[in-house]
Amino acid sequence: MHQKAYPILMYHSIADVPKDTIMRSLHVPPKRFILQMRLLKLIGYRAVSISELQHYIEGKKIGKVVGLTFDDGYRNNLINALPIIKKLGFSATIYIVSKNIGGINQWDIDKGLPAKKMMNEREINNWVDGGMEIGSHSQNHTNLTKCKTEIAFNEINQSKLDLEKKFNTPIHHFCYPYGNVNESIVSITKKAGYQTAVTTKRARATTSDNYLLLPRVKVTHHTLLHLFLLKILSNYEDKRRK
Repeated sequence: MHQKAYPILMYHSIADVPKDTIMRSLHVPPKRFILQMRLLKLIGYRAVSISELQHYIEGKKIGKVVGLTFDDGYRNNLINALPIIKKLGFSATIYIVSKNIGGINQWDIDKGLPAKKMMNEREINNWVDGGMEIGSHSQNHTNLTKCKTEIAFNEINQSKLDLEKKFNTPIHHFCYPYGNVNESIVSITKKAGYQTAVTTKRARATTSDNYLLLPRVKVTHHTLLHLFLLKILSNYEDKRRK
């Protein structure tokens, strides 16, 4: 029997940036994001949070949905993405770096990327109050496969506890920083009590996937509408699964 495939869209920053910006691909222009969301609605799809998508991946629900995720917690997600998500009746999950709330993207600065503000506590509460979901992206955006086991444990486990306490909401979902993960990290993530964890591996998610190693569909500055449709409606991304 053919398995239903569900795209989990991966975004970072939703912002206009200069053409010479390093790794410009991380920044999707707001107008393009709005067009992408409206296109989803036009073709009968609904974007949903990971908690809701989980029911579809597990086969408990059937429908035309995509997962909508944002990594890192950029303030521009609240300003430029939330209004259209709410307007269309969609939902989304944003993965927060728990010790970097209200800070900037420190992990990118040494690569020459521009500093971008992260949501502060009040803004994250606004995100949640808007019907959206938060997940964990570790404490410090640490490369979990290159640090000591005890550090990785704290990054994964304590970030969950910190976010749950600060925002009074359950944290069931994790996002591996840089997409870097191995068997040991998956084991720690499972023991921490997460129900799902997303990677940067390319493909649409299916029931046969390990829920702690879910692939995603990357949406970048260069994802024009025709490519956006290909990524969702065809096996374009599935062929890139490794």
